[in-house]
Amino acid sequence: VQLQASGGGLVQAGGSLRLSCAASGRTFSSYTLGWFRQAPGKEREFVAAIIWSGSSTAYADSVKGRFTMSRDNAKNTVYLQMNSLKLEDTAVYYCAAGRYIASSAPASSYTYWGQGTQVTVSS
Repeated sequence: VQLQASGGGLVQAGGSLRLSCAASGRTFSSYTLGWFRQAPGKEREFVAAIIWSGSSTAYADSVKGRFTMSRDNAKNTVYLQMNSLKLEDTAVYYCAAGRYIASSAPASSYTYWGQGTQVTVSS
């Protein structure tokens, strides 16, 4: 599986962005997809995940109520709608895929990683 993240950019605090992660491969619908982020000087952290069927999602406490993850298995694509962005959301965002793993699975459970897309929130 190859993953291509896109949609990052520069946005003012309070604004919105939608990230996309397009996947190659015919078994996309058997993969849990996750979003992680890494800010300069910080550890990579979990943001959100959606299981293969789309019936379950998980979010980090810091983004609950502001971010929504969804998937379109027909398009082999997952999305991360980010609203009410804060300065602390600034990071490189990575999408990752793991086959049939739980939405709460740690980063080490994910097999495939995309290249990342930069999100910068300005004041």
